[in-house]
Amino acid sequence: MKKTGAALARFALEQLGVSHTFGIPGVHNTELYDELNASPHIQPVLVAHECGAAFMADAFSRTGQRIGTLVIVPAAGVTHAASGIGEAGLDGIPMLIISGGIHSENGRQYQLHDIDQHALLKPITKATFRILSHAEVIPTLYEAYRIATGGEPGPVFVELPYNIGNFLGEVEDMPLFQPAPPAATADQQTLREMARQLVAARHPGLFLGWGAMAAQRELIELAEWLGAPVCTTLQGLSAFPANHPLHVGMGFGAYAVPAAEQAFAACDCLLAVGTRFSEIPTGSYSMPVPEQLLHIDINPQVFNANFPASLCLAGDAALIIPALLGEVRALLGQPRSSSLPAQIARDKAAYLQQWLQHDSGSRVNPAVFCQALRAQLADDALVVADDGNHTFLLAELLPIHGPRGFISPSDFNAMGYCVPAVIGAKLANPQRQVVGVVGDGALRMTGLELVTASSLQLGVPLFVFNDGELSQIAQAQEIPYNRKTCTVLKPLNLAALAEATGAAFLSIESNAECAAGIAQAMQLAEAGQPVLVDVRIDYSKRTRFTEGVVKATLKRFTPRDKVRVIGRALWRRVTG
Repeated sequence: MKKTGAALARFALEQLGVSHTFGIPGVHNTELYDELNASPHIQPVLVAHECGAAFMADAFSRTGQRIGTLVIVPAAGVTHAASGIGEAGLDGIPMLIISGGIHSENGRQYQLHDIDQHALLKPITKATFRILSHAEVIPTLYEAYRIATGGEPGPVFVELPYNIGNFLGEVEDMPLFQPAPPAATADQQTLREMARQLVAARHPGLFLGWGAMAAQRELIELAEWLGAPVCTTLQGLSAFPANHPLHVGMGFGAYAVPAAEQAFAACDCLLAVGTRFSEIPTGSYSMPVPEQLLHIDINPQVFNANFPASLCLAGDAALIIPALLGEVRALLGQPRSSSLPAQIARDKAAYLQQWLQHDSGSRVNPAVFCQALRAQLADDALVVADDGNHTFLLAELLPIHGPRGFISPSDFNAMGYCVPAVIGAKLANPQRQVVGVVGDGALRMTGLELVTASSLQLGVPLFVFNDGELSQIAQAQEIPYNRKTCTVLKPLNLAALAEATGAAFLSIESNAECAAGIAQAMQLAEAGQPVLVDVRIDYSKRTRFTEGVVKATLKRFTPRDKVRVIGRALWRRVTG
C-alpha cells in the first residue's frame, strides 16, 4: 500500500495511545499536522514557543498516564525545545520528540534547517533516530516509545525527513504495537539482606525521590513498621504524604527544616529509593548520609556516585518495595512503636510559627499564603512550581498530600517551567485541581503561554510571587557582594499581560487578602479561564534551604578562596 510518512506516523501515535501533541507547524511537518488534525484520538496543541511545548510535554508525562509528545520543526524548533527536553532527560521523564528533517534525497547542501540534530540532542536524550524509508516509520516510533518508557525513562528523538513525511511511499503492512515484556524481578538475596539491616538498625530512615512515586502505599507501610522518619528530594516531594506523622520534609541535615534535622540526627541506616543524591536535595552534598546506606534505583549508574552505598539494588521501586516490605514484616512480626511522630509534629509546628510571626510589613508572608492555599486544595491537588526562591518556600511551607501532587524543574533547573507545565498537567488531569506558583522573573520567560491556556479554555490559577527581583540569585549575591547585579527587575504590568492573553486578573497585596483572593481565583478557574494572580510576596526571611546551602558551599572552598569571599563581604558591608 502507498502511504505518506505522516499518515504512518499518525497511525503509530494512535497505537501508542498518544492523546495530545505540543508544538508549532512548519514547512517540514505540515503533512503530519494535517494528519493529526484529522485524527479522532489526538489533539495537536499550538503553543507560543517550542520551549513551552517541551515543558508542557514534560508535565503531561510527569502527572499523567500517557507520554508527552512534541511535534516540532527541525533546527530552531529543536533548539527552542532543548530546555524542556533537558529537564525531562535529567529528571527521568519519558518524552517522545518528533521533528521534521531536511529532504534526505535531493542531493542539495545548505537546505533550510540543515543541522545535525542528533549531535545536538545526544547529551539530553536516551536515543535518537533518523527515519530513512517509509517502512521504518512505524517500527521506529514503536521502538522510540519502548526506550522512552523502559528502564529509567527519558526523552527519545525521531527525525522524519521532509520527503518521507510529506510524500507517498510503499509499505507492506501497518503493524500493531506490542508492549515490552515485564521487567525482571530483583535479586532476592540482596533484598533479604536490606530487610535484615533495616530491622537491625536502631534509627533507620527513608529518603525518597521521584522513582519511589509508584510505591507510595507500600513505603507508607514500610515506614510505619520500622517507625522510621521519611524525607524526600525536591522532585520527589509528593512521593510521601506530608500529612503523614512520619513525614519530615525535603532532605535532612543543617539545610533542612528542623523536623527533618532532628528526626534524622541519629540515623544509622538510610534506605534511599529512586534518588540520585544530586546537588539540590542533598543541600549541596552536605547531607550527613550514614555509612549504612541501602540504595534502590532503576538506574545502576547512580549508585556510589556521591555517597558510597553498603548495599545496592537495581530495579523498579514498584516491584522491589512490596517485596522488601514483605521481608521486613516477616522479620519484625509487628510494627514498632515510636515517639517520633510527636517530636516531628512539635518541630513542624514550631517552624511554622516562626514564619507566621515574621513581620512582612505591608507585603504577603509566604507562610500565611501557603496556609491559605493548602486550606483550599483537595488532597489530590496538583501544584506546579517554577525555579526560584518560591520553589524552596513551597517545599518548606506547603504540605503536599497526594502522589504526583508537586512538580517543578529540578536537576536541569530551567526557569520558565511553571506556566506551560500547568497547561500540560491540566490536560493530563482535567478533573484534578491544578495550580501554579511562579516567580515574577520566571513568568517573563514563558508567560505568553497564557494564550495557549486561554485558547484551550483551561481553568488554571497562576499565583505570581512578585517581589521585583530574581530573588534566589539576588539573595546569593547579597552576602558576598553586597550588590544585586542584573537581578532587580523593572516592574511588569501583570494586569495588562492577563488582558492581552485572555486571562482573568486578581491581586493579593496583604495577609488579610490571601484567603479571599485564593478563593476567588479558584472560582474563576472553575469556569474554564486561566487566572493570573499578582501576589505581593515578602522574601525578607530566608528558607532553611538557602541558609544551609550557602554555608555548605562556603565550607567546600579552599582556605584562600574562603578568605577572599569573606574579606570582600566584610569590606563591602563597611564601604557600601
